[in-house]
Amino acid sequence: MAPDVAQVLKHNRTLLYRHIATRLAIAVALFAVPFAAHLVGYDAALPAFGIPAAMFVVIFLALRLRHGSRLKVCEKVLRTYPLEYRTRVSKKGSEWKYIGNVHTVRLSVRGQHGAPSLRAINASTVRRWPKEAEESGAWFAGDPAFGGVVVVPGSNDMFFVQPADWEKYEQERSQAAPQRRGLAEQAGISRLLEREPHILVGG
Repeated sequence: MAPDVAQVLKHNRTLLYRHIATRLAIAVALFAVPFAAHLVGYDAALPAFGIPAAMFVVIFLALRLRHGSRLKVCEKVLRTYPLEYRTRVSKKGSEWKYIGNVHTVRLSVRGQHGAPSLRAINASTVRRWPKEAEESGAWFAGDPAFGGVVVVPGSNDMFFVQPADWEKYEQERSQAAPQRRGLAEQAGISRLLEREPHILVGG
């Protein structure tokens, strides 16, 4: 049975809000360090580093939320496309990125070959890869040439996915039938390409 979309969205929204609350609590604690140190008479320079550390946490959180959270797009995809079961989920690798851990996966049906490689990023900013996906398969909604959503049964973890080689499917996207392009536009994935933000560290 396909997962309940409302429950999937609620689960991932809760994880996202929990992530935000935890990071903000850390930032507030770091901001408070120099003031607390001053109150107890500890005026060394070390506590002052709490403020730039707190700023780093806030900036990093903002980057994650801007570039690495795709809950709204995932919701539109799930409202536009039906969920289809994929019996095999093969994870080929993972990369640490500012936007989150980007996993390279293949979704296929047992006995079938030629499934495209997809880039998958957790929609709620969680970095871990759910082992349940490789044990019990997953549900996919979307269009492989444009992207879509993968939902892991049991855990309800949700991933925003796109072709690993975006340019490879450019011709297929441009020549897609009007109805197919219309669905992708309705779901917000016709031109959406997940990119790592450019961050300059140092001078």
